[in-house]
Amino acid sequence: MLHRKVALLRAPFLGVSPADRASRAEEAIDVLLDKGGPGRVSVRDVPQGKVVMVDDALAFVLIPEDADPTRGEDLGAVAQNAATALSRSIEETQEARDKKRLMHASGFSLLATMLFGLVLWGIWRLRQRLASHTANLLETKAAAMQAGGLSLLNPGRLRGAARWAVGAVAWLVMAILTYQWLQYVLTRFAYTRAWGEKMGSFLTDASGKIAVGVLGSLPDLLVALLVFLLARGATAIARPIFDRAERGWSTVPWLDRDLAVPTRRIFNAAVWLFAIAMAYPYLPGANSEAFKGISVLVGLMLTLGGSSLVGQGASGLLLMYSRTIRVGEFVRINDQEGTVTELGTFTTKIRTGLGEEISMPNSLIMGSVTKNYSRTVHGPGYILDTVMTIGYDTPWRQVEAMMVEAARRTEGVLASPEPKVFKTALSDFYVEYRLVCQAIPQEPRPRAEVMQLLHSHLLDIFNEQGVQIMSPHYFGDPQQAKVVPREHWWPETTRRAEEQAQRESPVPLT
Repeated sequence: MLHRKVALLRAPFLGVSPADRASRAEEAIDVLLDKGGPGRVSVRDVPQGKVVMVDDALAFVLIPEDADPTRGEDLGAVAQNAATALSRSIEETQEARDKKRLMHASGFSLLATMLFGLVLWGIWRLRQRLASHTANLLETKAAAMQAGGLSLLNPGRLRGAARWAVGAVAWLVMAILTYQWLQYVLTRFAYTRAWGEKMGSFLTDASGKIAVGVLGSLPDLLVALLVFLLARGATAIARPIFDRAERGWSTVPWLDRDLAVPTRRIFNAAVWLFAIAMAYPYLPGANSEAFKGISVLVGLMLTLGGSSLVGQGASGLLLMYSRTIRVGEFVRINDQEGTVTELGTFTTKIRTGLGEEISMPNSLIMGSVTKNYSRTVHGPGYILDTVMTIGYDTPWRQVEAMMVEAARRTEGVLASPEPKVFKTALSDFYVEYRLVCQAIPQEPRPRAEVMQLLHSHLLDIFNEQGVQIMSPHYFGDPQQAKVVPREHWWPETTRRAEEQAQRESPVPLT
């Protein structure tokens, strides 16, 4: 009645189901109240159980089966509680039918609503002023905190954070006041009083459960906090070791500057993953269905999409720790040639001689043949090598001398170690010569550019010496050597352009 439970009928009586018993009891109570009596509730004993009376008239019957033995209920106590609840419901029903009391409730509700609106308006105005004042105060304090003429804190972010914090507190206070206002208004009217009382008990019960849960979780939270503190201490102890390795001062033989950064990341990740695994059972709600669902979802995501990710990461670690390639070295992978600019966990970036930056998956590099032109050099730099095929009619000593001279003329090729020429094959119609030298330009230049200069000097020297560069598959030697005379090195258009440039260049003063 009026949203209140009077009694719970659990068993059938004289062939009438509990639901029908409840419906008949409600109809009987409504008929008795319509008669306009005082509404006195009493309980009488009968052979079948207990009879609840309203103004000495039968309202409903309670039988022993209506008591719950699992909760230790007694039929007498159940009947007394039902009589008390019915008396309260009758009082509220009479109150709901009293126009005078309804007018009083409406007036108090209207007054409370006006006061509530006034308080909300005041809080909103106070929020704006307090947010502005707090933002100005923090901005002044931030301006005073400087180091080396630079502000340690960003005033704009402080202002935004202050406004957000004040706004959050204001909204929280207004939400609490709205809840209390609604509860007060609902309890003013008999029809909605049960809802208002449930709101109050809900807030009290929820606060109590939260407080009990927090207090009960404190020991486990302390254990989890201790585990995380130990993990942070382990990473802090290892930090100086990795810092020295990054500077090249490592005392660990295998830990050099190239491996310091990835090893630090692996160590930190392993420590924190171990800490999370150890602290997980002590986290509040770790055994709840929500945590279990999240764990299943994370496992499914790793199973479906983590295979390629793990493979790429493993390939990156193998490249780093096997020292196949390093940052700054000149390498050739498949048909890509350039300088290694970044060696990451999943990809490796190479800058080619054309200024392109190529990102290659580490798994592709692990499955390809890699040529490293920088690994065997003396000091920094890279190896230059080129192959020429010259006929047997040219003395090999002359060919070697010309190739070495071309290397010496090339800007960027080092004189020490000296360029060397190797005869790598004696084919049917020619000898194969390979020139190997080391290059390290004073200014960073692509390997392709230095190689272009080397090839240009090789062409010039062989033309100067009248040695033709051809690998003939022939039936007879030509009457004249296939060389370009010096006077034909520059076409007429190129010569005119150079002469014009010399005439337009300023004459230096002496």
